[in-house]
Amino acid sequence: MRKLTILSTTLIFMLCYMGEAKAQRSSKRPNIVYIMSDDHAYQAISAYGHGLNQTPNIDRLAKEGLLFTRASVTNSLCAPSRAVLLTGKHSYINGKIDNEAKFYWSQDNFAKILQANGYQTALIGKIHMDGLPEGFDHSAVLIDQGEYYQPNFIINGKKQQLKGYVTDLTTDMVLDWIAERDTSKPFCVLYHQKAPHREWLPALRHIKQYSSNTYPEPATLFDTFEGRGTAAKTAEMSIASHMNWAGDNKVPPTMMDELGLQEHMQWDKAAYNNNLARMSGTERAAWDSVYQPIMDNFKAAYPKMSSKELLQWRYQRYMQDYLGTVAAVDDGVGRLLDFLKEQGIDDNTIVIYTSDQGFYLGEHCWFDKRFMYEESLRTPLLIRYPKEIAAGQRSDALVQNLDFAPTLLDYAGIKAPKDMQGSSFRRLAAGRDSHWRDVVYYTYYEYPSIHMVKRHYGIRTDRYKLIHFYYDVDEWELYDLEKDPNELRNVYDDPAYATVKKNMIQQLKKVRKKYKDSEQNDLHYLPKGG
Repeated sequence: MRKLTILSTTLIFMLCYMGEAKAQRSSKRPNIVYIMSDDHAYQAISAYGHGLNQTPNIDRLAKEGLLFTRASVTNSLCAPSRAVLLTGKHSYINGKIDNEAKFYWSQDNFAKILQANGYQTALIGKIHMDGLPEGFDHSAVLIDQGEYYQPNFIINGKKQQLKGYVTDLTTDMVLDWIAERDTSKPFCVLYHQKAPHREWLPALRHIKQYSSNTYPEPATLFDTFEGRGTAAKTAEMSIASHMNWAGDNKVPPTMMDELGLQEHMQWDKAAYNNNLARMSGTERAAWDSVYQPIMDNFKAAYPKMSSKELLQWRYQRYMQDYLGTVAAVDDGVGRLLDFLKEQGIDDNTIVIYTSDQGFYLGEHCWFDKRFMYEESLRTPLLIRYPKEIAAGQRSDALVQNLDFAPTLLDYAGIKAPKDMQGSSFRRLAAGRDSHWRDVVYYTYYEYPSIHMVKRHYGIRTDRYKLIHFYYDVDEWELYDLEKDPNELRNVYDDPAYATVKKNMIQQLKKVRKKYKDSEQNDLHYLPKGG
C-alpha cells in the first residue's frame, strides 16, 4: 500500500511537472524571422494566383498561415521602406524620405526595444542605409545595393568579401546565426535578400530553365496613358525606352556597339562588365553557355524586328532574369522552414515574408516602382505562426509596412511606444478582431531623380484611390478600383464621381492630420533651391 502511495505521489508529481513544463513552453515568447526581399512583386508569388511562376516554398507560408491580399507600403522605395519597418513611422517623421536622405540610427527602432527586453537580434542581408546598424547583436549587411556574385558584406563593422551567390550566402548566414544562438533566449532575425533587385542575375542553377521560358504579357504592356496626367506620361521606367540594354537585358556592350544600341543610363555597359567580372572563370563559362546563344539569336533578328517585337523581346528577357532571381529566394525560404522544423522551433517561430514594396512586371510597359498605382503600392505579405494563425487564411485588410514594428513588439509581449504611427495586426491575423483601418496613406518624394516619378501623396480605401501630384505640377487623380482595377481612367473630373471626390478629399485631410503630415512638410522636403 505504501509503495502504491509513493508511486502515485511520484506519478502525480511527474504529471504536474510535465504540465508545468508544457505551460512554460507554451508561454515562451516567440522567435521572429522577418524575411524581406527587394522589389519582389506580389504578381511573382504563385500563391497570389497570377500564373507567372512557381514559388512553392513561399506558398507554404500561405498554406500554413495567412496571406494578405492588400498589404501596402507608405513610400514605395527601398531605403525609406526599411526605415518605416524599423521605426513604425512615416518617412517624413523618421527622416528617410528617399534613398539619398540620411537615416539616423540613433532614433528608436523596434529591434532596439526587443534587444532591451531580452531578445537576441540580428540583421543579415540588404539594408541600403549607411552607418552601423543599431539594435542588433549581430549584423552582416550588404554595401549599398550589394552584388549578386562574390558580394561584399559589412560583418559587425568589418568589410568582407564572400565567395558565392548572394541569395544563398544570405540564407547560409541566417541559418548559421540561428544555429549558434543562445537557446535560453528568444530571437529576432531580419533576413533581407538583395534579390530580385536590378540588375537581375539569377543563380547558375536557374539560368537554363528560366531563360528558356516564355511568360504571358500583362494586359497593359502597350499602355498609351490616355486619360491620365503628366506623371504617368513623363516617368522614365519604360521597358521599351528606359531599360538598359547591357546591364538589364544582358546584351554585351560590344554587341550594342555593333547594332547601334545606345545607353539610356551612363552606367549601363559598366554595370554589365562589373557584374559579370565578379564571376569566377567557371561561373562565367556556365553563364555564357546559356546567354551567348540568346544574344546571337537576337543579333540576327534585330534588323528586322518591329518596335512591338522589340518590346516583347525585352519584356521576356526582363521576366526571365527577374523570375530567375526569385527562384533562389524561394529556395532560401524552403531551407529556412525545413531548418526551423529540424530544430524543433517551427511552432514557436513567427515567419513573415514580404518585400520592401511592389514592382512593375511590364504593367503599363513599366519596370521599377515609386508610383502609388497598385503594382507599386501593394507588397506581398504572408505570415505563419501556428500557435495563433490558422492555416490557409486570406485577408483583404489594408495593413501597411507601418504596422510591422508595433505588430512584432506585440507578439513579443511589449507595448509599442506611443509615437509609433502603425498598429498591431496580431489580433486581426489571429481572427480575434475584424476591426481595422479603412484607409491607408502614401507619400513619395524622390523627384527629380532616376525614373523621374513626380512627387505625390494620396490615400487608398477599399474601393477608391486619390492621388495628388505636386512640386512642378498640381494634378489630381481618382480611380475606382472596383470598375477600373488597372487604373486606366482618371475620374477626378467626372461629374458622376463628384460625391466620391468630395468624400475622398475630406478623408485625405483627416488622414494627413492624423499622421501629422502637412503642406509644410511638403515644402520642407523640397530640393535645395526648389
